Amino acid sequence: MIIGVPRESYPGERRVALVPMVIPSLVKAGFEVLIEAGAGVEAGYPDAHYVEKGAKIAPDRAAVFSAAGIIVQVLCYGSNDVTGKADLPLLRRDQLLVGFLRPLGSLDIVQQIAATGVTSFSVELMPRTTRAQSMDALSSMATICGYKAVLLAADTLPRIFPMLTTAAGTITPARVLVIGAGVAGLQAIATARRLGAVASAYDLRPAAKEQVQSLGGRFVELPIEAKDAQDARGYARAQDESFYNRQRELLGRVVAESDVVITAAVIPGKKSPVLVTAAMVQGMAPGSVILDLAAERGGNCELTVPGEVVMRHGVTIIGRINMASGVPYHASQMYARNVSAFLLHLVKDGKLQLNLQDEIVRETLLTRGGEVVNARVRESYALPALAPQGAA
Repeated sequence: MIIGVPRESYPGERRVALVPMVIPSLVKAGFEVLIEAGAGVEAGYPDAHYVEKGAKIAPDRAAVFSAAGIIVQVLCYGSNDVTGKADLPLLRRDQLLVGFLRPLGSLDIVQQIAATGVTSFSVELMPRTTRAQSMDALSSMATICGYKAVLLAADTLPRIFPMLTTAAGTITPARVLVIGAGVAGLQAIATARRLGAVASAYDLRPAAKEQVQSLGGRFVELPIEAKDAQDARGYARAQDESFYNRQRELLGRVVAESDVVITAAVIPGKKSPVLVTAAMVQGMAPGSVILDLAAERGGNCELTVPGEVVMRHGVTIIGRINMASGVPYHASQMYARNVSAFLLHLVKDGKLQLNLQDEIVRETLLTRGGEVVNARVRESYALPALAPQGAA
């Protein structure tokens, strides 16, 4: 069982799928680990550190793919729509592929991956259960994004965050509003509070109120109620347009009073809902900052330009994507722990076993034997259901 880790090829991506600290536990379980030369350098992990922990170094990408039975990446083809397609000819039937695959993004791409015959596991589909918590890479990366978002906003804002009493008078604290109190949003609240800002948050899920308040944030309550606010996996459900219209109307005043607005409202597999309109941006004070963590899926702000920083009505709108790559050392460390926990979960008695009775295996398995086999993904794309499969 050879695990291969190629260098990430997405432009500007600095993370690496495995870090040296997880190698010993994988070796102990019976895996060999093969790292492409230089794969971890930009994250702060030189080749020598991998060798010290028991990994081997491969000279190039092709050598990794040809030797390894399991390929572990951060951004696989699907989530890497720029250079990821070049990996398709390197994949082979029954090889395992583990990483971010954006399974609900494009049916055509998912079917291209399936056509290689590879057995792929999408870490985005990891169930949010206690058993799977140590393998939840999506939450790990969201934690990094929420932290980094506040630092970027603080660096851009022409004010300081904390209240200060100085010889030149008292400086009032910055007001930060977080829209969407999921993992990224909660980390943004915690980071804003640590920097001394007054933090508020809004989420359509009533359960988020207690979490926001536990971090010292103020929960913004609007006199509207969402229907089926969250699904069984704990994610927010998309609402109808009349709900969003009313929500925008009520949020307008809160946005206008904020120095920084961080939006983190993402619906898995769907375009991000527009929660901050152009008119709301116009109502903000000059110098204010909006950081849109949903930029990659269209953005929660109507004026967001994905991947760019723009100035509109005196407000800076940051649409940066791939935010976790900006903290590559710890992002890689967290991701590696998640992925290695998943790989160890697949191994029983020194052998790789894909038990489809296991929810973790079943829910993350995306393609196998040339087919898209994930029930949730097939349902999303309106594909007919497949006959149940057993263990392998």
